[in-house]
Amino acid sequence: MAGKPQTSEEIEICPENTDQIVKEFSPMIKYVANRIALRLPPHIEVDDLISVGAIGLMDAIEKYDPSRGAKFKTYAEFRVRGSILDELRSLDWVPRSVRQKASNLDAVASKLQSKLGRPPEDEEMAEEMEITLEELFDTINETRNMPLLSLEDLGIANDSGDKQSLLDTLAGKGDVDPQTQLRLSELKTLIASAIDSLPEKERLMVSLYYYEELTMKEIGEVLGITESRISQIHSKAVYRLRTKLRSLIAEES
Repeated sequence: MAGKPQTSEEIEICPENTDQIVKEFSPMIKYVANRIALRLPPHIEVDDLISVGAIGLMDAIEKYDPSRGAKFKTYAEFRVRGSILDELRSLDWVPRSVRQKASNLDAVASKLQSKLGRPPEDEEMAEEMEITLEELFDTINETRNMPLLSLEDLGIANDSGDKQSLLDTLAGKGDVDPQTQLRLSELKTLIASAIDSLPEKERLMVSLYYYEELTMKEIGEVLGITESRISQIHSKAVYRLRTKLRSLIAEES
């Protein structure tokens, strides 16, 4: 599969080498920006995302700590992606009507799950909302670009009691406190549990799209179904993950 560009690991990561590092990692910034742009409305300019991603890379150069054990390439991509997503959140590009639909979906799903003791079926969701299955799928598709959860909302309190984001936690020194380590472990468990709860096709969709980073068209070719059907499966997977994650976080809080 044609995928992410490879970057050199021979450059010393320090502010003095910023120009060289930015040049070396610019294909990665463009790759991440274009991947994110695929899920955004057409009025969002990819060039703007690339510019924000470059700022994220420079932030990564400044805060990278090799004693943490992570490769700079991995950490830099995480910072670039996070910087772009932060910018999108600040723009509030998701229309209020879509946010309301997502909120209604989540509320109905939570209500039915409490009543049934299991995730509701599509038919049960449609019946509860007094709409057709086709209308339900249209609504789910409209909300597919809503963020699952904000990493900033899952911040961790540092030693001074101030809230810090997971990005800042990952940028910290090697001697991370036990509370932080525990929280990171809990979050990994929550996400794994949410993914495991998905139906088989949706789990495969998540794996191929977010881990293998295939396009919708490529996934359709692998599974032998149309791209539009793949898009529908993706929308349902995102909706189910969002609902499940919020439910799991509510249970532990």
